[in-house]
Amino acid sequence: MNTFAHKKQQLYLVLSGIFLVNALLAEIIGVKIFSADKLMGLPGNLTAGVLIWPVVFVTTDIINEYFGKAGVLRISYLTVVLILFAFGVIYLTTKLPPADFWLDVNKTDNEGRPFNIDFAYQSIFRQGLGIITGSIVAFGVGQVLDATIFEAIRKATGGRYIWLRATGSTLISQLVDSFVVLYVAFYVFGNWTMDQVISVANTNYWYKFAAAILLTPVLYLAHFLIDRYLGQEETTELQEEAVENVSV
Repeated sequence: MNTFAHKKQQLYLVLSGIFLVNALLAEIIGVKIFSADKLMGLPGNLTAGVLIWPVVFVTTDIINEYFGKAGVLRISYLTVVLILFAFGVIYLTTKLPPADFWLDVNKTDNEGRPFNIDFAYQSIFRQGLGIITGSIVAFGVGQVLDATIFEAIRKATGGRYIWLRATGSTLISQLVDSFVVLYVAFYVFGNWTMDQVISVANTNYWYKFAAAILLTPVLYLAHFLIDRYLGQEETTELQEEAVENVSV
């Protein structure tokens, strides 16, 4: 394996690892809804998962830039499988019979009130079919949209305006993702009203919108570092290869 091929493989592995870990974490912690007002003085409520989704946005765009739509979809499909595996393992652990001493030493909270730690564990981690379904559907649809729109903008602009294809693809794909995950998880399978779904989805989306804009310099910095790592000629070759793979 020559030096460039090795660097290319290493780059894809690192980017895929960052993508996968953050996507999985976002899905797991997304069950918590927190008050943006209490935390930041801003109106509305957010899912905890949106806090790290911007990392997924940036990584998606970088993978697309250097490895094309095929590179994004390859790691996206693998991530879907691993998210399903993670949820499956978590669900099975909620079915394990709790040890009596574990229940006993945790039978009260810090203020002495009765507390069932096994019930709390199940409430948090047994996220249910609705949240799993909503997460997977939204993630899959969002990633396909993001990769497709990114490539369409790159072809339309002749490879110029990195900020436009990165931000444009994120803003459009996350408009769909933000609504789909909450609608499926908490309206179709849950007990939320449509007003609650729209309210939280709206806040989530505007957070993602702001994050996509603010992280544009990070995208350019990542491009600069990767170009130096690969070499200018090799970078151009890799990007042209990514475009050609879409055109074929």
